[in-house]
Amino acid sequence: MIREMARFGQGFTVDGELLRGPGSTAVAVREHPGDGGAGHVDLGYVLQLGRADGPVVWDCAAGLGRTEEEQLANAVRMWATTTAGAVVELLERRGEYADHYRSAELPGWHALQGPAAVFGFGSRELAHWLAANQPLTALAESLRTELTGPQVNGVKLFLGGRVGEDVAEVRVNGVVCDRASAALRALDWPRGERLCWARLFILLVAEVAEQPAARPEPVEVPGPTAVTRRAGLLARLRRVRPQRR
Repeated sequence: MIREMARFGQGFTVDGELLRGPGSTAVAVREHPGDGGAGHVDLGYVLQLGRADGPVVWDCAAGLGRTEEEQLANAVRMWATTTAGAVVELLERRGEYADHYRSAELPGWHALQGPAAVFGFGSRELAHWLAANQPLTALAESLRTELTGPQVNGVKLFLGGRVGEDVAEVRVNGVVCDRASAALRALDWPRGERLCWARLFILLVAEVAEQPAARPEPVEVPGPTAVTRRAGLLARLRRVRPQRR
């Protein structure tokens, strides 16, 4: 975790069961329930450590490998690529780690989407589909009632597989959303003859409420006239060795 976060210029240190980051940020780690915990972890990016009502961006990640250590390392790498980058972008607003955009179907929410991680065989077709499409718009109706966080909500998409064995899962704040998962499965993303998957993470931040801060001042989301769409950021994909969600 410390190594992966250093790629974003974030210095983290071990403090008991937490990893403390800059300012009031931290990452909590716990075993993911239901599958023995092997290579599957829940990771909570804490934005205001010490505040009971402070936002925590929860996500789960899993990785493949020959040993448990390798599985966990791959899981953290996958999480850092897709999820941590979006949170760091929220805190620093440099336009480096995630794309900023708004979906008319989700008024009042500002979206930050990190790079998609695409892995497996024939990943080029799935990568191209993700670059040309914006799944959040198609999922908006099924997501509206699931956005229970007043300030920040994390939405993870995991899709892929192969013809006849496709997988589509949407988690909101770490919890599976069946309606959104069904909507994702109904989209026309390419299914090949060999296994291929993609994982992406979208952070939805309330535009009206005061935003969480990693430092004493609040993190402000730019207003409608202040956002500059950076061409190509949504198309920025990272192909990785076979791992899991």
